[in-house]
Amino acid sequence: MEKEPAKPRRRAPAGAAVLREDVTDAIRAAVFEELATVGYGRMSIERVARRAGVGKAAVYRRWRSKLPIVLDVVSALAAQGLPTPDTGTLHGDVRVLLTAIARVLRHPLAAQILPDLLAESARNPEIAQALQAAVRDSQRGIAEAVVRHAVARGELSPDTDVDLVLDLASGPLYWRLVMVRTPLPDGYLEGLAAATTAALGAAHLPR
Repeated sequence: MEKEPAKPRRRAPAGAAVLREDVTDAIRAAVFEELATVGYGRMSIERVARRAGVGKAAVYRRWRSKLPIVLDVVSALAAQGLPTPDTGTLHGDVRVLLTAIARVLRHPLAAQILPDLLAESARNPEIAQALQAAVRDSQRGIAEAVVRHAVARGELSPDTDVDLVLDLASGPLYWRLVMVRTPLPDGYLEGLAAATTAALGAAHLPR
C-alpha cells in the first residue's frame, strides 16, 4: 500500500502578521526617552526608531503617527499601578487612590513629559482631547468604583458626581506635582483624603 505524500509544513506568518512584543516594548521605552529629552514637538518616528534600534517600518506597523504612540505610552503611565481600592471606607479608598496617583506623578519621566504635553495641548486641540481621554478616562473608571462602593455602604448619595470626586481627589496632586512641582509635606495625602471625604459630604464611619 502506497504511503500518502507528506503534507507541506505551514510556515509561521511573517512580516506585518507578527508583532514581536520585545520590539513593541523597546519602541515604547524609546518614546518615553524622546519625550523626556526633546519633547513632543521635536520627537519624530525616525528618532524613536533610531533610539529603539529598529527600522521605521516597525514603528509604523504598530502606530500610524507619533500622536497615537504618545497617547499609548501616556495611557500606560496614567494607569500604571493604579488599584481599584476597596478598604471598607470612603476615606480609606480615597487615601489608597491618592497614594497611587502621587506615585505615578512622581515618576521622573512623568514629571518631564506631562508639562510638555500640557503645553502642546494648549496649541493643539487634538492633543488636548486625546490627552484628556488617555489620562482622565483611565482614572475615571477607578473613581466610579470608589463611588459605587461608598454608595453601597451608605457613605455617599447615589447621585454623587464621579467627575467631582476625581477633581477633588486628584486635582491638588496634579497642581503640586506637575504644574508647580512642589514636594508633598508629611501628612499631605492623609489630609487631602480627609478633606476630599468631608467635601463630598460623606458620613464619617469609624476608620
